[in-house]
Amino acid sequence: MTATKTDAPTTAPGEQPADETEPVGSARSERLSALVQQHGALAVLVIVSLVASLSFDSFATGDNVSNMATSSAFLAIVALGMTFVIITGGIDLSVGSLFALGGVLAAWGSRHGTLVALLLPLAVCGLIGVVNGLLVARSRLAPFIVTLAAMLGARGVMLALTDEGAETYLIGKDSFLADLGQGSTLGVGNPVWVTLALFVAGAVVLRRTRFGQHVYAVGGNEDAAALMGAPVARTKVLVYTLSGLLAGLAGALNAAWLASGVTILGGGMELEAISAVVIGGTLLTGGLGHVSGSLVGVLLLKVIQNVINQIGSLDSSYQQVVSGAFLAVVVIAQTWLGRRRRLG
Repeated sequence: MTATKTDAPTTAPGEQPADETEPVGSARSERLSALVQQHGALAVLVIVSLVASLSFDSFATGDNVSNMATSSAFLAIVALGMTFVIITGGIDLSVGSLFALGGVLAAWGSRHGTLVALLLPLAVCGLIGVVNGLLVARSRLAPFIVTLAAMLGARGVMLALTDEGAETYLIGKDSFLADLGQGSTLGVGNPVWVTLALFVAGAVVLRRTRFGQHVYAVGGNEDAAALMGAPVARTKVLVYTLSGLLAGLAGALNAAWLASGVTILGGGMELEAISAVVIGGTLLTGGLGHVSGSLVGVLLLKVIQNVINQIGSLDSSYQQVVSGAFLAVVVIAQTWLGRRRRLG
């Protein structure tokens, strides 16, 4: 009798077959890339905060932390709405102007009561968001062009209301609106509590609702989402409406904090919001992101700005240089990690 040969490959003792080790290594690499992409900003925030606390005596003080938290709250609310827009693959350049318009409308409306002061900026800015969404979703115009036009239009309305910025509307210091912006609860500023509540609600909506699933689906592949029955146009209209509402609310809260509708605010805020969202791990191409990352991105930008202020010898313009350089590094890292995950 002759011995029969088998096709099974022979391996040395203790050596794993190549087809078993490669999937394990590939899966591990993919998990690591996803972890860095989602939580890298948090790690950097912790490191920068620890270094700043050890380097500057006034950084970790209660007053400084409270000021950073309150000043971060308004940008964070704007970034929350921007997160939904960017996950769908869009962009909203109008939020800075809507922020300023919302503050002016709140201060002007405070003469007619707190309810008017809060509802007026929400109604006007939300309506502008609806128009943005309809033009992007129904007319299929480029989000960049549509929201750029809205940015200019909202800024023009704000200047018309304030006589080209010559008139500043004030909010009574004894009003409920002023207490909402300047007061505190359990030692934490009220705007911070409002921001945290909105982010919790945003996380639940994005992760636990059908609307949130549609947001991810539209950003991942719009054509595939439409074939699966997702309401693509309605989803786009809703995210731009949400962005407008949150920008108006942030402006109203900021006006309450300052007790006036300051017309010079909001310039460049849309770029800060986009930077914070991208730094937090949301892809500009859409389909991937989370609201907690956007909050971390906002805090990281504010901490970097505060550190530059703590140094004292650096001009404020360095804040823009550092933020821009950091954003460029994050975008490059996201692109590289995304390519590795696709190849893996």
